[in-house]
Amino acid sequence: MKNNKHKLLYFCLMALFIIIASCSEKSGTEPVIDDEKALAPSHFPPVPFPDDNPYNAAKAELGRYLFYEPLLSKDGSIASCSHCMQQEASFANHKDIPSGYGGQLESRNTMPLVNAAYRPNLMWDGRGTRIENNAYRSIFLSYIFGADTNEVNERLKKHSFYPKMFKEAFGENSVPSSFLASRAIATFVRTLISGNSKYDRYINGNESALNESEKRGMELFFSERTRCSVCHSGFMFTDGKYHNTGTTTHYFDKGRYNVTKDWMDKGKFITPTLRNVQVTYPYLHNGEYQTLEELIHNYDIGGRDWFNKDTLMRPLYLSSVEKQDLINFLKSLTDTDFLNNKKFSNPFK
Repeated sequence: MKNNKHKLLYFCLMALFIIIASCSEKSGTEPVIDDEKALAPSHFPPVPFPDDNPYNAAKAELGRYLFYEPLLSKDGSIASCSHCMQQEASFANHKDIPSGYGGQLESRNTMPLVNAAYRPNLMWDGRGTRIENNAYRSIFLSYIFGADTNEVNERLKKHSFYPKMFKEAFGENSVPSSFLASRAIATFVRTLISGNSKYDRYINGNESALNESEKRGMELFFSERTRCSVCHSGFMFTDGKYHNTGTTTHYFDKGRYNVTKDWMDKGKFITPTLRNVQVTYPYLHNGEYQTLEELIHNYDIGGRDWFNKDTLMRPLYLSSVEKQDLINFLKSLTDTDFLNNKKFSNPFK
């Protein structure tokens, strides 16, 4: 009788094991639920993806790998996009002017990629309109990756795991290519959403998230006295428009004029986001300012003279305490979770 009970218990346990294993195997083959609404915090709009390059998790993960992948460069000497767009710098870098393939200098300071999905225009003069296009041209431009797209295509096809990842991202009939690689990279870039700074926690109800100096700085930032928030507006802290803020008296780089050929656009550049501004130094289109103190000083004096300097630029006469309060508020826009998020980090490390 006892043996029969043991046998019955044994068979029940085995049956339970088989059921659990069967369920596990099934769930392992089910597609990942792609919820793009979960990419943005609740106080942000949904992350926009173009109709011809919709989001899926496999594509974003492939894009992450390719973002850090050296084989996209001519001889593998630079780590793809990440050579000048680094997570710890909010996907910018700490060089005034970055260099690409062979140490060739690019023309301007790197704008941070944070929240790029929401930008209708890219780059300092706004000439870029699609992340996909910027990613693709970077592969073959001689001063960025310097590669031949045909050679890159062959490398991707012969790679040990990329063909499988491309199929998971784009479908069973997809063939690895530079074109699809650029679309995967663009998808990854659109997932780089930052919205969990001390400031965000404060406006979402945590009144202790900011200290007294940061609160005073916030009040100054949004005040009629400084009017910082007129241009650095919205959840992105940018109006997406072009301004000359009198940062110098000699604009060798003509800025927006290079796109529009409108005389009044000379020396105008798009308003950069202030999110994570603490870690995106050096600042401006040419990396001329190294510190937040220099930036605040330029606004305090009303900028240097220039024929089309923005009319908002006027002396503020801030005290030393007020300047520090403003700087402390800007630092409260740092999202340390974003800067350390493993989902965005180098998968090869």
